[in-house]
Amino acid sequence: MEDMNQNSLAVSQSRAIAGAVFMVLGGVAFSLLNVVTQWLTMKLAFPPASAAFWQYAFAFLFSLPFLRKSGLAAMRTDYPWRHVVRVVFAALGVEAWVSGLVPIWQAIALVMTSPFFIILGARLFLGECVGPARWAATGVGFAGAMIILQPWSDSFTWAALLPVLSALLWGSSSLITKSLTGIERPETITVWLLVLLTPINGGLAFAAGFAVPTGTTLALFLLAGLLTVVAQYLLTLAYASADAAYVQPFDDLKLPLNVLAGWLFFGYAPAGYLWFGAALILSASLFIMRNEMRREKQAV
Repeated sequence: MEDMNQNSLAVSQSRAIAGAVFMVLGGVAFSLLNVVTQWLTMKLAFPPASAAFWQYAFAFLFSLPFLRKSGLAAMRTDYPWRHVVRVVFAALGVEAWVSGLVPIWQAIALVMTSPFFIILGARLFLGECVGPARWAATGVGFAGAMIILQPWSDSFTWAALLPVLSALLWGSSSLITKSLTGIERPETITVWLLVLLTPINGGLAFAAGFAVPTGTTLALFLLAGLLTVVAQYLLTLAYASADAAYVQPFDDLKLPLNVLAGWLFFGYAPAGYLWFGAALILSASLFIMRNEMRREKQAV
């Protein structure tokens, strides 16, 4: 019996670590994707709505190996409307994100409100246990984001809240994704997202004035499409490995990752308070991992 408990603990710890690793790797992919997106929209002045369309259109092309491998079976599901609602939330989140694109660290700080929506939703709709440590860690991460954002300052504008709307929409999409991970394959979840995002984003792009990429912009959109597929698949694997309330705080690591990316590629020089906020977020993510491991050991 003791050996069985030890084996169960080892498997549980392995899945928790795997979930954290997948989420962090997904954050790296998303950071690189944000650099490419900002370069296209801010440096090359490509229309945001068209940028969203081409990014996910090429992502769909890169997802075709999933369809070749599984055939039409990759699209088979008993929950089509759940997929549709999930993708609509994700598409609207993308539009809010590209429309409210600001310096990379500020945009990411605002999106950091997403853990509140996800953890609350995980408790209300998925029935997951959210203990005081998880709430506290998420609160510390949110406080770090607010230190970075400083919504009380004179420079704050309501337009900057568009990334918060993205956080709400993406958080809703993530909750539905989590509800599907126990009943759907990761390939099915990923392909449904990519297939439906393309026509939705296409309609929004045509409504705003459609633009076609050439030369450098075309190459960058190809890279963005590839990064999108990789990032979304890693996110799905993270949610499949551990519960949403546990893996979500590791998504906070996208802030220091994006700060680094913004400095390397755009020469942004964040003020000192940004590093304090980032340290709070990083500390919260590390704390939640150690606390989870300690809880599993005590349960044996």
